[in-house]
Formats: sequence, structure tokens, C-alpha cells
Amino acid sequence: MGCASSIHISDRVVYHSGKEAEDSHPPPPPQQHSAALQARQQRNSVVGSSAKAAAGKNRVKEVQFGPMKLYQDQLQVMLVFAKNDGQCGGFLRACERAGLRCSVARTPEAALQLFLETHHDVVIVDRRHSRRLDADSVCRAIRAVKSSENTVIVAVVKRPDREEASVMPLITAGFNRSYVENPNVMSCYNELIQLEHGEVQAQFRLRACSAIFTAMEQSEEAIEITNEDKVIQYVNPTYEAMMGYQQGELLGKEVMEVPESESKPDLLETINSYIQKGKEWQGVYYTKKKNGDSVQQDVRITPVTGQGGKIRHFVSINRPLNDSKMDTCGGRVPAESQTDIQCSKHKDWRKGSLDVRSTTSRGSDGSSQKRHSSMARIHSMTIEAPITKVINIINAAQESSPVPVAEALDRVLEILRTTELYSPQLGSKEEDPHTSDLVGGLMMDGLRRLSGNEHILATKQSQHGPSHMITPLSLTDIPQRVAQAMENEESWDFDIFNLEAATMKRPLVYLGLKVFSRFGVCEFLHCSEATLRAWLQAIETNYHSGNPYHNSSHAADVLHATAYFLSRERVKASLDPIDEVASLIAAAVHDVDHPGRTNSFLCNAGSELAVLYNDTAVLESHHTALAFQITTRDGKCNIFRNMERTEYRTLRQAVIDMVLATEMTKHFEHVNKFVNSINKPLAALEENEGSGEESMKTILTSPENRILVKRMLIKCADISNPCRPLRLCVEWAGRISEEYFAQTEEEKSQGLPVVMPVFDRNTCSIPKSQISFIDYFITDMFDAWDAFADLPNLMQHLDNNFKYWKSLDERNLRSLAPPPE
Repeated sequence: MGCASSIHISDRVVYHSGKEAEDSHPPPPPQQHSAALQARQQRNSVVGSSAKAAAGKNRVKEVQFGPMKLYQDQLQVMLVFAKNDGQCGGFLRACERAGLRCSVARTPEAALQLFLETHHDVVIVDRRHSRRLDADSVCRAIRAVKSSENTVIVAVVKRPDREEASVMPLITAGFNRSYVENPNVMSCYNELIQLEHGEVQAQFRLRACSAIFTAMEQSEEAIEITNEDKVIQYVNPTYEAMMGYQQGELLGKEVMEVPESESKPDLLETINSYIQKGKEWQGVYYTKKKNGDSVQQDVRITPVTGQGGKIRHFVSINRPLNDSKMDTCGGRVPAESQTDIQCSKHKDWRKGSLDVRSTTSRGSDGSSQKRHSSMARIHSMTIEAPITKVINIINAAQESSPVPVAEALDRVLEILRTTELYSPQLGSKEEDPHTSDLVGGLMMDGLRRLSGNEHILATKQSQHGPSHMITPLSLTDIPQRVAQAMENEESWDFDIFNLEAATMKRPLVYLGLKVFSRFGVCEFLHCSEATLRAWLQAIETNYHSGNPYHNSSHAADVLHATAYFLSRERVKASLDPIDEVASLIAAAVHDVDHPGRTNSFLCNAGSELAVLYNDTAVLESHHTALAFQITTRDGKCNIFRNMERTEYRTLRQAVIDMVLATEMTKHFEHVNKFVNSINKPLAALEENEGSGEESMKTILTSPENRILVKRMLIKCADISNPCRPLRLCVEWAGRISEEYFAQTEEEKSQGLPVVMPVFDRNTCSIPKSQISFIDYFITDMFDAWDAFADLPNLMQHLDNNFKYWKSLDERNLRSLAPPPE
């Protein structure tokens, strides 16, 4: 129901369109016609004024319910009044003031039909005049509908003449509370607000409990809930099946009535001492089934604090230790020592060893020519920095030097290639205003542009928007339209926007499940698919769907590019399985909680994040920190909890390093290191056909070079839009431009320095901005990456897209596409 129809009135039935149904009653006699017309006009004026007021108030409200964050839609209110008197008008105006959707029914039949269509949160029934309207019958009729169990029904009663009447008849009829007649708008408004924040919110939380119990009913782990007196209040079907009981047989029994545990008394005392103090206990003990058989269980008992700050319930999650779904470590240990779990080392899933020579083969004639062209350009790159000049001089000197000198120069080169000496010298490219603004906006911390005034960035509400897409239970449960959208996900020309539409802007969960499954991530991490699914959902929830560009679709696009690059032969020859897993995780989280603004903006605005990270790699530091916080604070989505500690540290450092590499201030450092430490040595080996296979392998697999490969991989995946097919390239260009336009507008409105002045919505030439971006950032980097990974299709797309933007610019067009013929 739209905002423009927030209040509807009908004698018989109300439709969501706001139009009244044709009345089945005969038309009024002539003497009543003018009065009926006047009433209709008055009624329409109420509808119109309320619609205007509600237009800006249609909102979704967040409600915290324990660890759950719930989203409550705009409140639906139905007034059941036989006559449009002052009391009815008071509630109408109060609804308008509170921004609530309101409908009015005049008869019991209309009220019931309207409720069946809309299922209102609040129903207010006039109980003052039994001859006009049988309020109790209306209430009973609504209560007979199953969905009304979470509806609050209020009776409007007469002001008592003498003593207060009993509320028992109201409760018997099904009312939740009474309202003593008072047509004052503020009094009606206060009643509605109290209902919204009292009974309605409580009913909303109760509805959420249905979802929780549904999850527990379907859980594959055995769950038992007892009260503080150890009386069983709930067990799920898995628990009943595991212990050999029939449905409902355990409810109401005390734990001591169930066959006693075989665990030692001192262990039981230890458990009780933990849970009675409000601490969670996890460990292993024996218990008996109904038939007397013993079963060893991995158990976690969590005390739940309730009213009065006392422990009111105990939740026990049990799993037999011989369960095939247990982790590969052979069981779990008590919570105190879980961080010390020693699992077996990961297996290398590669089938045999790769022939390094095969990774340098040219392939088809076309790809050979394209890759040879990229290799030739490696030696004439224009991003010369002082350090690269030094390395070239040393290389030249080595050719005519004695062996001891050459060896010493080798050590010098080794030092130079592993230190931070690769800042580029910017040349004539900086003279172009589009390039200059891109460099200023993406490669500087913003402080150099400050005017001296301090600005504090206002905290923004996360634009996560509720999603009605059901997350799949597994890959086999993915909806058909989503599966069809992912059919060619291994192709570079995969259309991420089709998947975005099919998943209602939740592509990361679905694509992540498929890609992670293809690379065996769950097997590597020793985690279940359910844990991975929960993790992907938690990460995607923290992307801002309101951002035009930096949203979960961009994350899914980068994940797709990362997976594509990982499938290239030379990349596979260079990286280990832990590198592949780290790359996929880094791609998924690399922009989590991105606010849609650049680092320069945050630094200039004095945002909390900029202060926290000292104006250095602000967003990238936040992305990695938040990603690990999300992962480790909730066991249900902690994909790392079963890893061996040192392996986890290695994986964590790799993820952090890769995400930090996406920060553009060190763009040329990473590219230069890659070219001088990997591209040029490999090119030299390829030109010298007598060079050994071992030398090639050393270059590809050395720890330092593996780091450079991973950095280059995620950098190319992150800004690969110009190398996508033209339609996708144009869509991404429009989205990033829109985000930059919004930033410029916000900078101007807040009086902040404008870090990218050319991105003014009214004057910006998008083709020029794309040409500058490709010229300055993309061409050299992808030449280097193509020379390493052999990507002729990407280079062809890049060439086509550059020509497309050039053609628009030559026609002096500033838009994404030429005007229609």
C-alpha cells in the first residue's frame, strides 16, 4: 500500500488502492444526497491531507531483540467506528501526525474483510454504542483469524459516571486494553505512541520468536532448554531422536527424571559451578538414552539471564562425538582450551605438480601476439620512479662486472626490491585536470587540501535495507532464477548485474557459496557450509546497499574477478592453497561497511574513522578490522574457529595485506615492485631459452613474490571494470560517477574542501574521467598483469572500451552513451 493512500474509509470494504468499493446499499434519497456528498468531500479531504503527511514518514524501524536486529515496517492501524464522530476524527488526525497507515471500517463485515487483507498491527474498536456496533463481536471475529494473535485490539469505552467498570468482559472478548473516550488529538496521539513502543513492539518480538523456534526445529544439533529449576521446557526433534524419546515426551520433566548421566560427580559439580555463576560451559560427558545406551556428547550449556537479573533458563546444545559432521580434529574440547585446537594440516588439492614450462606457453596465435605486446611494453613503462632507474643502472653494470661485484650487486638489488622505495615521480599526466583530481581524490589523505577549518563528519545510518530474499540452505537450495544467473560464472564475461537483479541486491551470498565451494574453502578451513553461509550473510549485511558503487554487488564482482585470476595457470603455479583462500576472503570483505566516500573526504571531515586510523589507509584499515570483528565475535559465522593457530595467523596477515593493497596511495609502488621483481626476471628467463625450470619456479614461488602476486591480483580485480565487456564497463562507470557526484555535493553543502572538483554533476565529462583513469591507473597495471597471467580477452575489452570513451569525447559528449539516433 503506497504512501499516497495511507487513510481509506468505506462503509463496506476498504481496498488498498484507496478507491471505495461500490456500495451494495441503495443510493440515499434526494433529501440526504447533499449531506452524503458533503460527508464524502470531508472524507476525501482527510485522505488527501493524511497522504501528504505520510508521504515522508513511510519508514522501516530497527528493533533490537537480544542479538537479533529486527526491522519493523510502518504501523498499520484500523479504526472500526460506525459513525465518523469526534473520537474517530481524533484518532485519524493522530495517525496522520504519527505517520501511521490508517484505514477505517464502518461495519463488522467491512472490518473483518479489511483485516483479512491487511492484517493490521493495531485495531481500535468503538465500544461506546452497542446499538450502532457490536464491538465484542467484531473483536471475536478478528481473534478467530489465526494471524490476529500478534494484533493489539483496543476498545474505546465511555467515560464512567461513577466507579470504574471491570475490564474482564473486555479481556474475555479478546481486547488487549481499553481507551476511555477522549477526542483530543494529543491524547489519541499519546495512546498510539504508547501502543507502538509497548504492546505492538512486544508482539513484534514475539513474532520473531517464531522464526527462532523454526530454526531450532530444523537444526541438526540437539537443543534442550530448561528453566532455573531444571525443568525441561523445550527440546527440538533432533534431541528427541538422539535420545530415543517420542515427541513431547520430555516436556515438563525435571532433568533428574531423565536417565542419569554417567559422568563423574566432580565433573557435574564443575558444570553446575560454571552455569550457576552465569558462565558458559563446553566440554564432553557421557549420558544415557531412554533405552539405557550410553552416548558420549560434545555439550555447550549457556545460562540465560532474565527478569530480575537472575538466571531463568539454561540452553544446552548437544552433539554426539561420533557424528560424521564433527570437525576433522576428532571432536571438541572445553571452551577454555578451544583456541588451542590442533587440527591436521591442510591438504594440497592440486592434482600433481604443475609443469612450470606449461605456464609460459603462448596458446593461440592471437593470445600470443597480445601477450607478447604486453611483455614488450613492460620494458618501456612510463611510471618510472627513482628506484627503478637505480635498478636499471645496477642491471646494466652487472653485465660487465667481475663475479664478486655482480654477486654484491645482486644482494643490493634484493634489498632494494624488498623495501618501500617505489613511490613514483608524476610527470605530464598530472597536468590533465581529470587525472589531477583522480590522483588527489584517490591517492592523497586529504590533509593537503584542508582549508584550516575542522569539520566533523556526521554519523550516518547504515543503508543496509531489509532484504526479503531467503538465504539458501545450501547450493542445492538456490532458486532457479539465481542458478541460471550464475551458470557462466567461470567466464570473464559473466554478468554480475543479472545476478544482482535475481538475488534482489544480495549477490555476494550466492556467488560466494558457489565460488568458495569450487575452491574447496570449507574443506581448507574445516568449517561447515552453514557456517560459511552465515559468514557470507553477515559480511553482505554490512555492505551499504544504498551506495551506487561500493555495495555488495561490487564485492561480488571483485570476488568473481579474483576467482577468475586464480584459475590462470601461472597464478596457480605461484600460489599455495592458503593464498587462494586468503585471496577469496579478501575479495569478499575488501570494501565492507564502505560509506560511499573516499579517504580524502573522511580525513577532511575529521570523521571518527580518520581519527582512529590517524588519516592513514582509513577505509582499508576499517574494512579488515571490521571483517575480523564480524567473523570472530559470533561462533555461528566464525569460519576460522577450527584452524590451527599459526595457520590462522598466516591467513589473517595475508588477508590484511591484500585489502590494504587496494588503497590507491601505494598503487605505483605495488605495480613497480611487481614489474621489477617478477615481470622483468621472468621475461629475461623466457628470452634465454636455456634457462632452467628451477629458476622459473624460484621466481614464481618465493615468499616475497607470492605477496606481490596476491597484491597485484586483488588490485586488478578491484578496478577491473574498464576490462569488462562494454555494457558492464559503462554501468560501472555510471555508478562510480554517481558516488563521486554525491560526494562533491556533500562537500559543498558541508563547507569541506572539494577533493575532485571535476566530478560536478552539471559539468563533468564522464568519458574524459574514464580516459584519464584508464591512461593513468589501468593500462600499465594490466599490461604487467597480462604479461604474467596471459589475459588477452581482458586486454581486448580494455582496448574496445578506451576507443568507446574516446569516440564520445571526440564528439564532445559528456554522458555515458551517445544520444539515440
